[in-house]
Amino acid sequence: MSDGDSEFDPEAPEQREVGREMVDQSTGLGSVAAHLYRGEVERAVSWRDRLDTTTNWAVTIMAAIVAYAFSGEVSHAVILAGVVMGTAFLFIEARRFQTYDIWRSRVRVLQENLFANALDPSAGVERSAWRAELSEDYRNPTPHISYRGAFSHRLRRVYLPLISAMLASWVFHLWAFNPDTPFPESAALPGVDGTVIAAVVGCYYLALLVLAVPLSDKERGESGAADHGDLEQE
Repeated sequence: MSDGDSEFDPEAPEQREVGREMVDQSTGLGSVAAHLYRGEVERAVSWRDRLDTTTNWAVTIMAAIVAYAFSGEVSHAVILAGVVMGTAFLFIEARRFQTYDIWRSRVRVLQENLFANALDPSAGVERSAWRAELSEDYRNPTPHISYRGAFSHRLRRVYLPLISAMLASWVFHLWAFNPDTPFPESAALPGVDGTVIAAVVGCYYLALLVLAVPLSDKERGESGAADHGDLEQE
């Protein structure tokens, strides 16, 4: 490594505020950054589409299951099977969100510290070490949000309301198709007491409520307090 490279300080004012230089004069770094930003946005949008596809499939399948359950004398176990399928989609979507957050976070770093600085240099940059952080992220790409954090985020945003609606449909199904049988006896399945079924469903929903609580306000990613937005509002 040359002496010039060893003396490079990415936190120096003239280095961290490269956005100001992009406006003051045409630079090679500015051109590269523009192409880099466009590529990162395309990747983020691509992974966001994958998230939306998973959500759409989950909503469609769960809605179809509820419609089928109320179409005739169908066991309430069908709705519980729909809850299990929704949970499977949640696990898939949490992994996809974890990957999506890598590209989204890079886009936000460029927006906040490069382009915002180019538009209004007087405001400075959000993080003085943004160039070093972004460089390290490109050298050693790692998720910025844990799988547990991604799971909690997608559960709060999408799947907790969906599963809550499914469980509400399950309770209504028990009441509508077994009006003469008190709860929890109406929840019984062949070979399984209704009390056991009700207890399992209750514990499952309680576990979801616990998992929906964020681990930390400081966790980096879309659900973290350090972030100020997203590519699109949800």
